[in-house]
Amino acid sequence: MTDRPPRDPGTPLETGPHPLATNIAVSPHHLASNAAIEIMRLGGNAVDGAVAANAVLSVILPDTCGPGGDLFALIHRPGDEMPQALNASGRAGSGARASVLRAQGFRDIPTRSPWTVTVPGCVDGWEALLAEAGSMSMADVLAPAIDLAAHGFPSSPELATSLDRIRSLLEGQGSAPPLYPGGRPPTAGVILRRPRLAATLQALATDGRDAFYSGDVGVAITEVTSGAITADDLLIRQAEWVTPIGIETFGVTGWTIPPNSQGYMALAAAWIFDRFVDSADPGDPAYQHGLIEAYRAVAWERDDMVADPAVTPFPPTDLLSLDRLAERLDTIDPDRTRSWPRSTKASGGTAFLCTRDASGVGVALIQSNFHGIGSGLSAGNTGVFLHDRGEGFNLIEGHPNELQPGKRPLHTLSPTLWTRGRNLAAVLGTRGGEYQPQYLVQVAANLFKAGMQPGHAQAAPRWHVDEWRAGIEHVVQLESGHGAGMARALSAKGHQTRLVEPRQPGWGPVSIITVDESRTAAAADPRISTAAAITSP
Repeated sequence: MTDRPPRDPGTPLETGPHPLATNIAVSPHHLASNAAIEIMRLGGNAVDGAVAANAVLSVILPDTCGPGGDLFALIHRPGDEMPQALNASGRAGSGARASVLRAQGFRDIPTRSPWTVTVPGCVDGWEALLAEAGSMSMADVLAPAIDLAAHGFPSSPELATSLDRIRSLLEGQGSAPPLYPGGRPPTAGVILRRPRLAATLQALATDGRDAFYSGDVGVAITEVTSGAITADDLLIRQAEWVTPIGIETFGVTGWTIPPNSQGYMALAAAWIFDRFVDSADPGDPAYQHGLIEAYRAVAWERDDMVADPAVTPFPPTDLLSLDRLAERLDTIDPDRTRSWPRSTKASGGTAFLCTRDASGVGVALIQSNFHGIGSGLSAGNTGVFLHDRGEGFNLIEGHPNELQPGKRPLHTLSPTLWTRGRNLAAVLGTRGGEYQPQYLVQVAANLFKAGMQPGHAQAAPRWHVDEWRAGIEHVVQLESGHGAGMARALSAKGHQTRLVEPRQPGWGPVSIITVDESRTAAAADPRISTAAAITSP
């Protein structure tokens, strides 16, 4: 496997343009992008490459993703009318009940507690992807990850900083010692080895899902959750093929996963923005005001709209109903911001990657532990850290997201895939918890409204809207590349603005692949030093 040192997050890393018959992988880390390319060079397709890259990320970026988390994916095959959509998010265990916590006096689910752990869906997602659309075995695609876990990889600057920050959270967890050689957080460049995780992945490669869900990992999950998740819960496959939802805007069609994903928010905001603003100039305050207001017009209601599909207020397609979005369009003002009810903060750690193979198959795959390394609890000493997706539930009796056995929680993961007719136009996604839709709508607007190439769309300054409350002005943080003039112009429209340092590492990384009639292009986010877009014939 080719290795290279992390790059400086200064200029966008863009590949392209390239002929259509090219393999492409974009991910938050060059080792993962390399793994995807290596698998495709060996005869695998984009799905095989995506799973391989995800497995590598689970080894080298444990503070963002891993087999103890969940997974969503979109797959485009040339000529298909719509992509295939996989929901591999796990369900609450049979012992998880809001009434139990309410009886103990809790008003919210305790943060980073066993109650936040739902059945991990990632491994079932890998298996479902390979069975439905892959061309290689689990053993083949996990080989690069197993090799890195067993023989070591250099700690990135971001990982070193993260492990230092969460050291107290992980102390005493059986899977933590390999991440702290000599009992100390690593510095950038220190070689880390994760032999227990290598053994767990090898067992999965050899014996399939049962080695994970019914083996040492499964036993440890039931123990660490004190029976909230049972052995029988782990026998239920978490991956499910679902019908994607989509909408035409910017001259293309955007697709995403229906609830329990919040992905519809990016597409809804894009549709509103495209009709609200005539300008195609990101330097025009009207353009940025329109983006902010379009996003805010749909974001405020997320917690009531996004839940297990069995209990959502209305069918997923209604979230992108043109009549419904037109009502939101009519509420926003080109000259003034407006107030909306409070949106609940739900930040998180996530890895989004995308691949496209020379045959034209494109994949958007997003996988996460949620809050960084998740619950902070590990499944014994198996090398697997457990996510805290259960924090998407609440304890409100009768609410769609009330914690109940067998339900999927509100999910922040928001992958998107864009088509032009029956052809792939782009694959686009990011990490960022509840903020994913606002980063995605900005980059999608850069690509499709402003007509930027992927590298320029990545490098363009972003804004970030934090949580807001009814009657209290929201705050728009602007990367300083927007300039003081933009800040003043938005302030004049009623936004409370604050300039921050350029290229905020937490506002991404976004991964992009674009395709037109004769060429492909891709770009990794300059906000993260390890991010890489790699191509191969």
